[in-house]
Amino acid sequence: MELGLRDKHVIVTGGGTNIGRAIVHAFAAEGSRISIAELVPAQGEKVALEVAAMDSGAVVNVIPTDVTDPEKVDSMVMTAISEFGPVDILVNNVGWTVDRLFIDKPRSEWEREVQVNLWGAVNCIHAVLPGMIERQSGSIVCISSDAGRMGEYREAVYSACKAGVIALSKSVARETGRYGLRLNVVCPGLVVPPDDEEISNESMWTEMRSIFTEEVKERVERNYLFRRMGKASEVANAVVFLSSDAASFITGQTLSVSGGYTMM
Repeated sequence: MELGLRDKHVIVTGGGTNIGRAIVHAFAAEGSRISIAELVPAQGEKVALEVAAMDSGAVVNVIPTDVTDPEKVDSMVMTAISEFGPVDILVNNVGWTVDRLFIDKPRSEWEREVQVNLWGAVNCIHAVLPGMIERQSGSIVCISSDAGRMGEYREAVYSACKAGVIALSKSVARETGRYGLRLNVVCPGLVVPPDDEEISNESMWTEMRSIFTEEVKERVERNYLFRRMGKASEVANAVVFLSSDAASFITGQTLSVSGGYTMM
């Protein structure tokens, strides 16, 4: 299947870690031009070196970015455009949480969850929309979570934010469909990075690793129909498809990539 992604300019937020890293690899395999918007540039540079070694014709630019700051997001988009031209695709991948019971979580964690998971998506979508509307072309894929579809134990505020990302994407899809823009959402199940090389010090997995012991992961796997957790590459494949010309008549949709954990 021809996906039509060669030389397309893709921004991937949080492209240096776990699912974001896999998304960058997947677009790189298609020969895209990729701007990694990364809070920890050194982590993004690692991924850029991995892409260079693929020898697929893809090129990568790493731009230091805090998605919670709208001015920095606007600056990131301008830098990306100056490097690789108009933005064809935005992947809002950045996410953050720490699993705790709602009653036990400090307000500082709630606020960071809202800033990163919801405001981050708002800021990035708002920054790329004017150019996409002007060109009457563009695709945006947001990484939400099945937590946002069903509500998840120990993830109350995170679930609320991810539900907000789904509604945000559908609303903007309704507003911009007349310009040929498409917005879709991918909801992964739990994807645990296999080693520390895939995460930065700012990643939520620096704290979450201690929670997901082998015993806990075995219990989690029993909740999936395939009796295993998903791989980052499996999420990335869905993102690339929804971003591509092959999905040209798909917009406002939410796709779970979670091994049947939810069926909605």
